[in-house]
Amino acid sequence: MSDNEQNNDEQVPPAEPTEDSTEDAVGEAGEPSLADEAAEQNAEELLESMLNEVERNLVEEYRDRAARAEAELANFRTRVERDRAANRDAVIAEVIRAVLPAMDDLNRAESHGDLAGSPLEIVAQKIRTGFGRFGLVAVGEVGEAFDPNRHEAIVKLPTEGATSETVADVVEVGYALGDRLIRPAKVAVAAPPE
Repeated sequence: MSDNEQNNDEQVPPAEPTEDSTEDAVGEAGEPSLADEAAEQNAEELLESMLNEVERNLVEEYRDRAARAEAELANFRTRVERDRAANRDAVIAEVIRAVLPAMDDLNRAESHGDLAGSPLEIVAQKIRTGFGRFGLVAVGEVGEAFDPNRHEAIVKLPTEGATSETVADVVEVGYALGDRLIRPAKVAVAAPPE
């Protein structure tokens, strides 16, 4: 190649813009076209719609979490109150169980007439009143049906005319605190002869 040919190649004038390319350049450099505005508005609406949906889902999720937490707290409170009541009853039962031998001695002394007119009669009455305040009831009376869940049979007496097992004599009174048996009654049982 000669130097002249190289210069001719280098001096090629740029192509003149056409009318179509001029309009595109003005559209791109100036105001956006109507199609671009519509697409941008659709994108904004879609984004806003998605954000609103996400926000609603989050609100529902947090409301659900709050409701679950509230229910768990209510269940926890119920459990604590139930456990507290059960522990209270267990402690009362243990205290009563510890004092029962003294109460038995006072009952025996009273049945022999040793308490009449003495200060111990007032003490026995106060102890019974205090036990009654907690709901302590005596278990085992002569004539009631024998219940192995509430009575401890010390002796079984075959008795003429007996149709079922009944309490013939109470050797040691039993006690119950509500539904809880503190101590079964020790009894002699009258049973039909075999």
